[in-house]
Amino acid sequence: MAYLLIEDRLPMDRSLDTQDLPFSKDGIIRRPLGLKGEILGELESDFHSDLVLKIRENDHRMTAGELEFRLARNFGFCYGVDKAIDMAYETRRRFPDREIYLTTEIIHNPRVNNRLVQMGMHFLSGQYADGSIIDDITSGDVVLIPAFGDHIDFIKRLKETGCILVDTTCGSVVHVWKRVEKYAMEGFTAVIHGKHWHEETIATCSHVSMFEEGRYLVILNKSQAEEVCRFIRTTEDADAMQARYRKSASPGFEFTKDLERIGVANQTTMLASESQEIGRMLRDALTDRHGEENISNHYRSFGTICSATQENQDAVIEMMEDPPDIMLVVGGFNSSNTAHLAKIAGQHCPSWHVDDVDCLISPGEIRHRPPGMDNKPRLDRGWWPGKRPLRIGLTAGASTPNRVIGEIIERLTGWEGAECPLPGTFA
Repeated sequence: MAYLLIEDRLPMDRSLDTQDLPFSKDGIIRRPLGLKGEILGELESDFHSDLVLKIRENDHRMTAGELEFRLARNFGFCYGVDKAIDMAYETRRRFPDREIYLTTEIIHNPRVNNRLVQMGMHFLSGQYADGSIIDDITSGDVVLIPAFGDHIDFIKRLKETGCILVDTTCGSVVHVWKRVEKYAMEGFTAVIHGKHWHEETIATCSHVSMFEEGRYLVILNKSQAEEVCRFIRTTEDADAMQARYRKSASPGFEFTKDLERIGVANQTTMLASESQEIGRMLRDALTDRHGEENISNHYRSFGTICSATQENQDAVIEMMEDPPDIMLVVGGFNSSNTAHLAKIAGQHCPSWHVDDVDCLISPGEIRHRPPGMDNKPRLDRGWWPGKRPLRIGLTAGASTPNRVIGEIIERLTGWEGAECPLPGTFA
């Protein structure tokens, strides 16, 4: 695959303090630096929660006064997030005196990104950007690529600076890149269920565009999938479709030509059931157009939803078989996987998507992100129920530290004048 074959070696800082680093063939570090033992205490201090650990050990349940807490069976940090944070901390430990940059947020969680700012790291883009630009980077600096990956052309520009590149891209994302590259090489358009503005999808699309004949189309939801399926069946209004999907299609995309053969993929953090349904819809449309006997020549599909995303969604679906009185979904407001957890829960009980403990201002006020593509965080009043006993469900996106969940539980029990049971005293 092209992702593995980029061999354009460029000037690197090969001073004595970098000779033992695990550089890959293309001069990028993609493996941990071997300092996990040195950073473990710092990671636990920043992100671990004894309270959450004890609740998990107690069948994911805890009672404090008249509050009954239930944790989803799966939530919080996934392997890819753990790896990205570990590599960021190891990089700071390995290079205490070098300037360290991130191309954007390493993951979508404010607690984690603010901690990296406190550690002296600079952000080139996104809400934590401090005005640093790529022209500031020298061969003596270090640049971290986030867990979502980054646009392949931007990474090439970074390599030209001669800096040390540390790539924390999640393996599940790389798996998607390999899939869409294969589609491009076989002459299939990559139809990607995702958000065209999301860092991961931008990176994925760049891996399609590196092929001269590579084409992609990003579909946000079932409504857009229905439009595309209608076009596949009728080939009507091509100009209107090209105008409508201008921002989410590859340059020069031609609806009349580029939807003849498609391969389906998705942003790894999308709602799994919706991705599967969109795949079925596209296959049905192509079958109607070309016949079942020819479908293998026109349709490819391979599930690329992250397993942790799937497990977290399944855990919320299981919890909603007996819904709590309210549900708190914890994660960055720009976290796609967290937003989908909130959407699932909101179909069954009052649900509140918060990004940190400070969102729980008081029993009278909460700052939260309502479900919906364009909804921004807002302040609501009168959210805390008067019903007692009160059953509270909790889950968290794959980028959310357990410490945040523990602090939320402690704040809620504090409002009630109750105390969290001490470790070892759970019923």
